[in-house]
Amino acid sequence: MEFSLWWLAYPAIGALAGFLAGMFGVGGGLAIVPLLYIVFAAQDFPHAHLMHLALGTAATSVIFTSITSMREHHKLGNIDWAIVRIMAPGLVIGAAFGSGFAAQLPTRPLVLIFTAIVLYAAGQMIIGFKPHASRQMPGSSVQFVFGIAVGAVGALVAASGGFLSIPFMVWHNVPMKRAIGTSSGIGVPIAIVGAITYLGSGMHTAELPQYSVGYINLPALIGIVSCTMLFAPIGARVATSLEVSKLKRVYGVYLLIIALKMLHSSFS
Repeated sequence: MEFSLWWLAYPAIGALAGFLAGMFGVGGGLAIVPLLYIVFAAQDFPHAHLMHLALGTAATSVIFTSITSMREHHKLGNIDWAIVRIMAPGLVIGAAFGSGFAAQLPTRPLVLIFTAIVLYAAGQMIIGFKPHASRQMPGSSVQFVFGIAVGAVGALVAASGGFLSIPFMVWHNVPMKRAIGTSSGIGVPIAIVGAITYLGSGMHTAELPQYSVGYINLPALIGIVSCTMLFAPIGARVATSLEVSKLKRVYGVYLLIIALKMLHSSFS
């Protein structure tokens, strides 16, 4: 396997994504995808498949990140497994739809959709959106339907959907730290279904870069996972011990900048 200096960027992306995933329960996909898109573009990967490769690789890496983050939050007692079990079937259905839809879109429209979702998530973090906790969690049927929405949007951007599920849970009187922990559990089925779909969708695609299996780039995946699994537990412990509202605003600004950079790269 011929080594490329660009491969050194992947562990750095993984370290950042793992820490953020553990801290905010967001799976890390929102941080990974824009950076992978930029790094892949710099390596002259085929433009027609840039976004699909970034999403497929990120979704696969998020499996490991989410499981690591979930285990740490479980140890800390931050996961409401009843919510995870009720939402799980809807998450699987939504994730299959979202990732399948994304795999069929050309790169440019997919970049536009991704950017719109990321800007929404960034806006939530920057303004410090905190819905007023005024009610209990709704019945299982409502949670199931909401799970479909979270799964579809999460798989579409290779993320856990925490920017949707966390406000939803907080609004229904789930404490913030428990909502963050539960979000890490919700992210696992989304990532697994998304990864399988992106893998299968790209298996017969021509002109993929070397060392790619379907829409998954192996050097990027290995580099990212090597560090996400180390840094996700650190982020989870920080989320438990510190007030993270200011850090969320910093993360929101980062998402805003990197998403706009990716948008500029796509249309320049």
